[in-house]
Amino acid sequence: MGLNPLIIENTVRAALLEDLGHGHDITTRSVISGAKECSAVFCAREEGVLAGLLPALMAFTLTDPSLKIEVLAKDSDTVKIGQNIAIIKGSAAAILTAERTALNLLIHMSGIATLTQSYVRTIQGTNAKICDTRKTLANLRAFQKYAVRMGGGHNHRFGLDDAILIKDNHIAIAGGVVQALNNAKKYAGHTVKIEIEVDTLEQLEEVLKIGTADIVMLDNFTPQDLVQAIKMVDGKITTEASGNVNLMIVHDIAQSGVDYISVGALTHSAPALDIGLDIECSAK
Repeated sequence: MGLNPLIIENTVRAALLEDLGHGHDITTRSVISGAKECSAVFCAREEGVLAGLLPALMAFTLTDPSLKIEVLAKDSDTVKIGQNIAIIKGSAAAILTAERTALNLLIHMSGIATLTQSYVRTIQGTNAKICDTRKTLANLRAFQKYAVRMGGGHNHRFGLDDAILIKDNHIAIAGGVVQALNNAKKYAGHTVKIEIEVDTLEQLEEVLKIGTADIVMLDNFTPQDLVQAIKMVDGKITTEASGNVNLMIVHDIAQSGVDYISVGALTHSAPALDIGLDIECSAK
């Protein structure tokens, strides 16, 4: 599933407007002749997984539709050091104005895709799948979750409205696991899945006894407790492990037999992938 073009344009346009402030790039206007043209190349400065090329290039075309673009790679590609990704030709002023917005999107999304791939590779040989969370930057959730997919990961829910996820605070306020699940079952339509978070084997036993949850989130379980939990579930419902997951322990978590492993770090802590924009100017 790709990014919705309307979401891309609205988000990129907002990012450009944020950068333009009062409506222009004062540095470029003061230093560069309006007639000056150049060629700019996105070039990878480290190896990683590419994501966000379309939003990045849209920053240029929204700034100046006359710019010419040659695409040399695609999202989900593993790019090598020194590999050219895309070439933008035309107005030097337009390219300089859009440069930072384009790079911000490309290096951030590619960083997410690269980190996701590291998690996916680490659990190869198991049946578990890596997925993201809602721990995303405001207004960039669709972009960040798309980047996770480009790295081989899977998406958890996109918002508060597309699945019921009963967390510890919901349970506390509702009065317990039983009451929370009963309330959710009465409210939910037949197409809505119900997931509930548990942090003890005793809570898991309650969930299994009620039998109305579709998914159980095993939060902050040790790998040993996860093994016990998977035995208790015995394939009756989908299982998800979460909580302080990192690359050092994710393989042990996956070996427990859990179906999904949700990793907040994919979107809130991924380091940017080093990609530069190298410019060559014509004599004009």
